[in-house]
Amino acid sequence: MMTFAQDRAVMSRIHVLALACALAGASGARSDDFATSVISYVPGTNPANGFNNPSAALGAPERFTGEGISPGAVTPFVPAFGTAEIVSIGAGGSLTLAFTPPIVDHANNPFGVDLIVFGNSFFTDGDWPTGVCAGLAADGGIVQLSSDGVAWVTVPNVVADGLFPTMAFTDAGPYSSTAGRFPSDPHLPCDPSLVMSDLQGMDYDQLVDAYAGSAGGIGVDLASVGLSSAVAVRIVVPGGFHPNVEIDAVSRVLPRVRSADIDANGVVGGSDLSMLLSAFGSGDASTDLDRDGIVGGSDLTQLLASWGPT
Repeated sequence: MMTFAQDRAVMSRIHVLALACALAGASGARSDDFATSVISYVPGTNPANGFNNPSAALGAPERFTGEGISPGAVTPFVPAFGTAEIVSIGAGGSLTLAFTPPIVDHANNPFGVDLIVFGNSFFTDGDWPTGVCAGLAADGGIVQLSSDGVAWVTVPNVVADGLFPTMAFTDAGPYSSTAGRFPSDPHLPCDPSLVMSDLQGMDYDQLVDAYAGSAGGIGVDLASVGLSSAVAVRIVVPGGFHPNVEIDAVSRVLPRVRSADIDANGVVGGSDLSMLLSAFGSGDASTDLDRDGIVGGSDLTQLLASWGPT
């Protein structure tokens, strides 16, 4: 047990560092957490007009869309729809993305999921504009993986542009015209045991609870196709009569306990502490280090124990 003097010293350190770093900004994610380059893009037949930039699938999934038209937060009822935000793959086409370093099958990843594919599917609203899940508008797409960039394996029972539509913030409403305060976690998969029938009829608060801090997307377990790692992900659209498939991002899943280096600058320090304290008591996924659903004392303990270079 700490003495009174030790307790005061720790609290003083926390307060001074928080004040000193109050203006510090942070992204909370590394660039290599997402697909790092485009290997190839075959548009296929009649991809959506103007949505032919494959680089739109690099980086994190979109959080805010519609600038200049109808701006708003990306939610399960309002998907990303900008030409710089998603890329369209027509019938018979494909999109192949590389990961450096490779995605690795990790036993500590939530639900055993190792990567997440984000499309621009959305829920239809059974009680507009309150956000009651009535159905799913999705376009499909086959997910393939490669451990060497040469041999490919198809992931069964996974739809690239399907469940779960992207939820960019945990505190934005279904049709919010402004960004939320607490971003969801694009490295945290939704519970793969949930199916559309489980979500149908849920109101927005219930959907937020079901996502449990995740940004959504469809999860893929490398072990399910016998791989220990993957250097590339390919989205394939069948030929013939098939709707276009739009892809926003592909993310690697991070282990169940998050790094205390929240701003990913290589040091656990004042800016990380400031971010955690600002979110204290909330369900902010980016600062919930132990993934227990709330930013609290155990997260602060983990951060202080990790203080210094990572």
